[in-house]
Amino acid sequence: MVEAKVLRCLLVLCIAAGAQSVHAQTDEIQVYDAAIAAPGQLNLTLHNNFTVSGRSQPDFPNGVVPEHALNGVPEFGYGVSDWFELGAYLPVYSLTSGGHLLFDSAKLRALFVVPHARERIFFYGLNFELSYNSPHWDISRYSGEIRPIVGVHLGKFDLIFNPILDTAFEGFSKLDFAPAARVAYNVTDKLGFALEHYADLGAVSHFERSSKQSHTLFAVVDFVSGASGIEFGIGHGFSAVDDSVVVKLMYIHDL
Repeated sequence: MVEAKVLRCLLVLCIAAGAQSVHAQTDEIQVYDAAIAAPGQLNLTLHNNFTVSGRSQPDFPNGVVPEHALNGVPEFGYGVSDWFELGAYLPVYSLTSGGHLLFDSAKLRALFVVPHARERIFFYGLNFELSYNSPHWDISRYSGEIRPIVGVHLGKFDLIFNPILDTAFEGFSKLDFAPAARVAYNVTDKLGFALEHYADLGAVSHFERSSKQSHTLFAVVDFVSGASGIEFGIGHGFSAVDDSVVVKLMYIHDL
């Protein structure tokens, strides 16, 4: 199949580039479920997250201080086919605790999935992202993400895993492993509740010791009405490198 060949080629290219990046903040807190826009459909997702209580120092010199910072981005997705979606994030922004509005990054993505993932018991996909970053957002001017997607729909339950690899294009051994997982219970087609776990274990060549690994758990509620949807979550970090309390809000709308 053509799409399988494209997936293999992109995966080889990204892994060959490799990398490790240091992230002080993030614009997108989400577990991908392989759902995409219908062919010819444009949609908009507004991502926002706010650190209620967290780190008072940046992760690198002149970086964004996490505590009381609001981060977000408008994400545009366009369905090219029933297995391929293109996306753009522009602009990634931060509003600091001091009231300064910063423009952080711009991203492009290509998402490949099994067609009609919502209707399947077992589903899968692969997402690629390329970012151009401001110095206060990431120590690397260019960074990327390789995000496999695997999951199952079991009646009202969803089990989803995204074994993410982050890259700053510095070699295979420096790929950073930052997996995310989601367990959801769908009360109805419109209302669901979930637990999401986000981690960062360090470079694939040598994971960080447990005290320096990142582990954050979110309690999430999802609500869909017509062409729009809302996802709200409250997260707690369990490590010294995590923020203690973070809230996230996503608004999704088919344009």
